[in-house]
Amino acid sequence: MTTTEQKLTGHFIGDQQHTPAGEDIIDVFSPLDGSLLGAVPAASRQTTDQAVAVAQHAFERWSVTPIKERVQVLFRFKHLLEKNIDELSNLIHRENGKTISEGRAEIEKGIEVLEFASSLPQLFEQEKLEVSSGVDCEYKRYPLGVVLSITPFNFPAMVPMWTIPIAIGCGNTFLLKPSEQVPLTSVRLGELFSKAGLPTGVYNVLHGRQQTSEMLIDHPGIRAISFVGSTAAAQSVYRRAAALGKRVLALGGAKNHLVVVPDADREITAKNVVASAMGCAGQRCMAASVLILVGDTGDMLDRIINEAKNIKVGSDLGAIISDRAKQRIEGYITRAAQRGHAVPVDGRNTTVVGKENGWYVGPTIIAGVTPSDECACDEIFGPVLSVINVSTLEEALTIENNNPYGNAASIYTTSGAVARHFSEHANAGMVGVNIGVPVPREPFSFGGWNQSRFGAGDITGMDGIRFWTKLKKITTKWSATASKNWMS
Repeated sequence: MTTTEQKLTGHFIGDQQHTPAGEDIIDVFSPLDGSLLGAVPAASRQTTDQAVAVAQHAFERWSVTPIKERVQVLFRFKHLLEKNIDELSNLIHRENGKTISEGRAEIEKGIEVLEFASSLPQLFEQEKLEVSSGVDCEYKRYPLGVVLSITPFNFPAMVPMWTIPIAIGCGNTFLLKPSEQVPLTSVRLGELFSKAGLPTGVYNVLHGRQQTSEMLIDHPGIRAISFVGSTAAAQSVYRRAAALGKRVLALGGAKNHLVVVPDADREITAKNVVASAMGCAGQRCMAASVLILVGDTGDMLDRIINEAKNIKVGSDLGAIISDRAKQRIEGYITRAAQRGHAVPVDGRNTTVVGKENGWYVGPTIIAGVTPSDECACDEIFGPVLSVINVSTLEEALTIENNNPYGNAASIYTTSGAVARHFSEHANAGMVGVNIGVPVPREPFSFGGWNQSRFGAGDITGMDGIRFWTKLKKITTKWSATASKNWMS
């Protein structure tokens, strides 16, 4: 038996792993040192049909299970996540490359959504009102059926947890298609769900590449789809699913701007800007990508440069997901240098002692950038911060609002008036004031604007409930003696 076969992790279908014969095998490598972590099979059409059929069968009972009973599973699952958080953090560290503390943080953020979903019995819209003499109208929410989430490599636990608790809490059964680069955490979540008492077939995982995703999107048994990934892929998924008449929400990429005005607190701002740009090795859709310095900000850039230089790669900053991604990121830095831009912090050719075969890019700052430079326009998805200097806040807002994305924008200031003006005029779905990663805390929902989102609504919060359910309106009249009107 080969090393790969010994480490083969199967699809998670109906409460157990399946490794069908004849399916292509995808090797899974650790970005930390390039070592082989294991392998997964790529789902065939037959396996896809089997997984959907299992989920459809489970839906028959799960959908009519009282919601208060459904959320009891979520309570138990939360306890198991907390109990096993060290193991899960290490697993994320190995397969994604981020630091263990970052792995822990994404599980904790996922638990926030889980806590929100545990309150579903109090959050479901079941309003009833007497709308006319003897006539009642009421709302009732119903699950959709078998639903699908296609998730990216950068958050193996958190992004799936944006959707799983709300979707299954609402009574749907679930198929998860994780990135083939980080498939192991998804299966471990399935094992913990089983231990929490989730009925067989409610949660399922299918491995594979783009072909598997497309088979699932096209499958007539899938009722709704969420997707998180690049803008190009999100737009493609949205068009494909919408053409089939399916409910779909696809979150795409970003180019987030941090704006610093002269009155900003120097020390807090410098630390926060660097943490936003370099955290998770810049591989997150909420990372700072462009820094806009407004007017005379004094030694702010020098402070930011010094903060970036103090980051230790391998301990403070994790790995890049693949060698291909590393080469792409370094290409942007090289081209910026060739065009005459200063690179006071250069993360190219970074290695970590003892992990020389790992894929690392160190903190990078590119100065003197113009709004039209590729490093100021493209989503680099690495620890690279491009710096633009402007004279006024309005110039900064123009740059932010002209970019095609709309995930996040932040301002650093001690002025309430400036903060309010920026918050009201920034063309982004999530805005921060002195916060470089303005991810809302539950129950406030996550979602961007423009080309950062295709479809209606956000992915968490109350919008998550609305996305994973359908609304029925019931009008009832019982009184035969009620006075007649147009509803009689």
